[in-house]
Amino acid sequence: MDKKKSEPTYGFYTERDVMITMRDGIKLATDIYFPCHGDGTIPKEKLPTLLVRTSYDKTAPEWDDIYPFFSRRGYVFVIQDLRSRFRSEGDGKYFHAHNPWEGDDGYDTIEWLAKQEWSNKKIGTLGSSHRGIVQQQLALKKPPHLSAMWVEAAPTNPYLHECREGGAMALQMFAAIHLHALDCHEIGHDKNKAKEIMDAMRNMRDWIQKFPDNPFDTALKVAPSIEQTAKNYLLKSDYDEWWDGDYANQEKYFNNHADVPLMIACGYYDNFIGASSDYYKFMNKKNKSDTSIIIGPWCHGGMRAEGSSHGDADTGIQSVWGVKKYNEERLNFFDKHLKNIDTKEKPKIRLYVMGHGDGKKTTNGNLNHGGVWRDETEWPLERTEYNTLFLTNERELSQFLDAEENSKLTYTFDPNNPVPTIGGQIVGMFEIIPEKEGGPKENFVPDFLDQWTLVRNNMREVISAAGWHQKESERWIGAKKPYKLLRDRNDVISFETKILNEDTEVTGEIVLKLWVSSDCLDTDFTFKLLDIYPESSDYPEGYHLNITDTILRMRYRDSWTKPELLTPDKPYEISVKLWPISNLFKKGHKIRLDISSSNYPRFDVNPNTGEKLGFHTKKIIANNTIYTNDNYPSRIILPIVKN
Repeated sequence: MDKKKSEPTYGFYTERDVMITMRDGIKLATDIYFPCHGDGTIPKEKLPTLLVRTSYDKTAPEWDDIYPFFSRRGYVFVIQDLRSRFRSEGDGKYFHAHNPWEGDDGYDTIEWLAKQEWSNKKIGTLGSSHRGIVQQQLALKKPPHLSAMWVEAAPTNPYLHECREGGAMALQMFAAIHLHALDCHEIGHDKNKAKEIMDAMRNMRDWIQKFPDNPFDTALKVAPSIEQTAKNYLLKSDYDEWWDGDYANQEKYFNNHADVPLMIACGYYDNFIGASSDYYKFMNKKNKSDTSIIIGPWCHGGMRAEGSSHGDADTGIQSVWGVKKYNEERLNFFDKHLKNIDTKEKPKIRLYVMGHGDGKKTTNGNLNHGGVWRDETEWPLERTEYNTLFLTNERELSQFLDAEENSKLTYTFDPNNPVPTIGGQIVGMFEIIPEKEGGPKENFVPDFLDQWTLVRNNMREVISAAGWHQKESERWIGAKKPYKLLRDRNDVISFETKILNEDTEVTGEIVLKLWVSSDCLDTDFTFKLLDIYPESSDYPEGYHLNITDTILRMRYRDSWTKPELLTPDKPYEISVKLWPISNLFKKGHKIRLDISSSNYPRFDVNPNTGEKLGFHTKKIIANNTIYTNDNYPSRIILPIVKN
C-alpha cells in the first residue's frame, strides 16, 4: 500500500442506458462513466467500480459534480434507476422504501459489474437517504464482490426512524412521497395525472393538514402503489408484517449484513441520526472490517451544503464540507478499500461539538452557535458521566426531588390547536415554489422523465428544518397571533436548569424517565431539548434554540406491536430516548426540556379518542399530567462529557 492517492489523470466517457438483466429477466437502466485516455481507450489495468442505485433519476444534476471527479481518478462510476423507476423496466409498481426486490436487484447488479472485463472485482456503494436504504438492503444479501460502503443519512428501521417515530406519523413522509410520484411508471405520459401531483405539491401546506383526517382523498390516487404506501404510513400504525421484512426493517436483520468496510455519516438535525448511530454501534461490534462514523451539525443532505447555517443557527465555518471536501473524503475512503492505496488514516469517529459560538448575530443575521470537530475512538464515549436531574413542580431541572408529596403539573391539550413545529429533525417536507415567486409556470407540465428534475430545481421547504428560536411567527403552520414564545403557551410545560456556572457538554443519547397520565384513552407526549441563550442586545428575549426532539404515542408506550389504551388518570412510567446530540451549553446558558402533546406538522395530531388511528370520528380535549414527586419521580438523564 505505497501508492499515492488517485489523481485526476483521465478523461471520461459515458455509456447510457446499459440494460442490466436481473434474475427474473427485468432489465434496469444503468449509466456507466468510464475513465479514458485522450484517445478514448479505457486504462489497461483492471478498475474498481462505484455504484449508486437511485429512485431519483440517474441523470439528475446532483451527480454532475460527482461522476467526473471519480471517473477522472480511475473509477468506473455507475448510476442505476431502480426497478419501475424512470428508464428501468418493471411492472410499474413501486412502494418507496418497501420494495421486496431491492436487495436482490442490488446483488445482481454488483455481480454483473464484477464480471465485466474492465473490473478489478471490487465494488463500492455510496449514496444518501433512499440511496442509503438500498445499500443496506443489498448488504443483507451479501453479494460476494461488495467491497466497501459509504452510507449517509439513511434510516435502518423506517417504522421508528422515518414514518412512525414514537408511534406517530411523521408527516414529512406524506410530502416526500409526492416526489416519488413524479415520473413514475403508473403515471407515465399522462400529463393530466402528472399535473395533479404537481398541483398538490404547489399546495402542500394544505394537503399536509388534510391528509391525517382524510387519507382516502389525495392527489396520489393517480399512482395507486405510491398512494397505498402513503396510506400504510398513516394507517398501519401498529408494527406488523408490512414493516417487518428485511426490505423494510434492515435493523432487525443486521446479523446478515455483509462484513465490509463501512463509513456511516449523518447530522444531528437529520431525522435519521438515531438510525445512523445505532447502525454504527451494531456493525462496529459485529464486523471485523473497519466501521467508522462522521456526525456533523447538518440537516438532511447538509454534508454537501456550501453554507454553515442550518435553519437559523450558524454552526461555524468548520462545519462546512461542501462538494469539494465531500468528494475528497469519499475518495480517501474508496482509495483505501478499492485500490489498496495507503491513504492518510482517518479517525474512527469524527464528532462535531456544537455550541462554541459567541451567540451574537452573524453578518447574515443568524445565531452564531458555532462548533468544533473532535476525533474520538469509541461511540458512545466511555468517559461519559450520566447526570440525573429531576423535574420539579417549580418547573426546574434539579438534582433534588420535589418536596411536595403529591406535586404534579397538568395542562390542557386541544388537538384543534396543536403546538406548531418550529424547525427540528425534518426530512423532505417540500412544496413547489409558486409561479408568482419565481417558480415554474403553473400550467406547464414537462414530458415524462423530465418532471422530477423541474420540480427538484424549484422546491422549498414547507417547514424549515434544523435550529430556530422557538417563537411562533407567520412562517410556521398553525401559529396564531399574538405570536408567542412556545414556553408561554398554556399547553407547553418547560423545565429549566438554573443558569449554568460552567460550560457543560452534553454528548450522546438523552434518556427521559417520566411519570405521566391523561384523562383520555390515548394521547401523545412530545419532548424537546433546548439551549437557552441569555438576553442580549442582539436577542433581547434571549434565544431558545431547539437541539433535538421526539414524541411518544401513549398506546405504544410498551409495545409497537400490541398497543394498549390508557386507564384515565392512572400514572404510567414511560422511558424515552432522544436522538444523539453533541452540544456545549455555555456558562450563562440554561438547559431546558419542553413537554407538550403535539409538534405539528412534524407529527400528526392525536385525536385523544382511542379510536383506530386514521379512522377517528372526532377529536377531544385531553388533560395531561406530568408527575414531579417522590412516588412518581420524573427525571432526565444527561450524558455529560468533561474535556
